[in-house]
Amino acid sequence: MKAKWAFMLLPSLLVGASSAVADKAILAGGCFWCMESDFEKLAGVTDVVSGFTGGTLKNPTYNGDHTGHYEAVEITYDPDKVSYKELLDYYWVNIDPFDDRGQFCDKGPSYLSAIFVANDQERELAEQSKKAVQAQFPDKTVVTPILPASTFYPIQGDESYHQDYYKNNPLRYKYYRWNCGRDQRLKAIWGDRATH
Repeated sequence: MKAKWAFMLLPSLLVGASSAVADKAILAGGCFWCMESDFEKLAGVTDVVSGFTGGTLKNPTYNGDHTGHYEAVEITYDPDKVSYKELLDYYWVNIDPFDDRGQFCDKGPSYLSAIFVANDQERELAEQSKKAVQAQFPDKTVVTPILPASTFYPIQGDESYHQDYYKNNPLRYKYYRWNCGRDQRLKAIWGDRATH
């Protein structure tokens, strides 16, 4: 009988063990379609969800009110395969850290870049990474803030088409990304380090 219970308990223990090694990071870099697409390519990332964060308004929506919120992604990753520092290194080369009006063709407060930190260790790593970027570009100002993490609201319901948009609408996504000039600007800033 004990063997039967142990056998039945094993799957639930394995599920718990696999989620125990997952961490989350929240980053804003303009259009969440593009951030989702870019981060899902990174080894060690297991999930990327588009949504809003940073504001005080509860349950923001894309077509409704999202005042005060950033378009952002919640990245689930395996810290044994990719570190938080590596996520940050990847983040910087996928944004324009000098644009204080938005990102690429998308302008306005919800399209600003930001790093949302959950604890002191993340803050320290984020500040170190920002200083490293600033040192690479001494004649420019890195405007990307480091902010305390707050509630992340995934896009859902009638607006859930925003999740995995680049997979579900590949031609429209590629057209948008090209016309927005995202990859061209990333190449101009980061050269061969740009990951697109």
